[in-house]
Amino acid sequence: MEFKDYYKILEIQKSASEKDITKAYRKMARKYHPDLNPNNPNAKKQFQEVGEANEVLSDPAKRKKYDQYGQDWKHAEQFEKAHAHESKSRSSNSAGTSYSENDFSDFFESLFGNASGGRNTNQVKFRGQDLSAQMALDLKDVYQNNQQTLNINNKKIRITIPAGVEDGQTLKIAGHGSPGVNGGPNGDLLVTFSITNNTKFKRVGSNLYCEAELDLYTAVLGGEITLDTFNSKVKLVVPAGVQNGTQVKLKGKGFPQFKKEQELGDLFVTYRIKIPATLSPKEKDLFQELAILRQNENR
Repeated sequence: MEFKDYYKILEIQKSASEKDITKAYRKMARKYHPDLNPNNPNAKKQFQEVGEANEVLSDPAKRKKYDQYGQDWKHAEQFEKAHAHESKSRSSNSAGTSYSENDFSDFFESLFGNASGGRNTNQVKFRGQDLSAQMALDLKDVYQNNQQTLNINNKKIRITIPAGVEDGQTLKIAGHGSPGVNGGPNGDLLVTFSITNNTKFKRVGSNLYCEAELDLYTAVLGGEITLDTFNSKVKLVVPAGVQNGTQVKLKGKGFPQFKKEQELGDLFVTYRIKIPATLSPKEKDLFQELAILRQNENR
């Protein structure tokens, strides 16, 4: 198996802190995101490698094994058990107990099976390794439950992505990782989502935020406007004299809560008043009359 230098992939030093790792991951994930590199055929693979590197280095336990065992870090537990068995056997031997190389060989057979093809009935069962995958989606894709197909080790796996999943969130698909050893259970598949938002809405949890432009006359006199929500249109009544920056809440017009497709957050709309850049001569005259009228009323 080709050795992957996770530090090199994230372009960081081995002494990097957890904060450095997180910062580097975000930078590299943006750099190789498939949606941002449509003309780069290697972007998807590089994006997945970045996610894999982050998954290992951001976990202190996995990082420690990776630093100690390199490309064999996934078999760290087997190595440590073998080392412990060897140390115990040597200690016993020094105390007068006989010990032979065959005893140590039997231990490895119990871990990895008989190399000659025989089967040891006392083989230890080991759980398969977890696998990591990256999936890029658009925000619209996670507004409702969504089915996607993943190709893992030439095997197609169909999964249902719950509505409301967030950018950077990881879901565990039980039993779809590497096969177990000696009849042990399969590992799990860990899918990390990268969600691109190409909408006018800002998402914070299950709430959405957007701006609505008002013309000067509607802001002053009041009126009705039509607003696009995430999946529909609504009519809003604007009160006369509304101020720039005023925020209104539309209850239940936000984003679904995770795994609760029918429970929606709220939509917060901020009014932005657009001042006319040019005025006709008649409009100028009318505004001047209004200004004089206002001055007279305030005297």
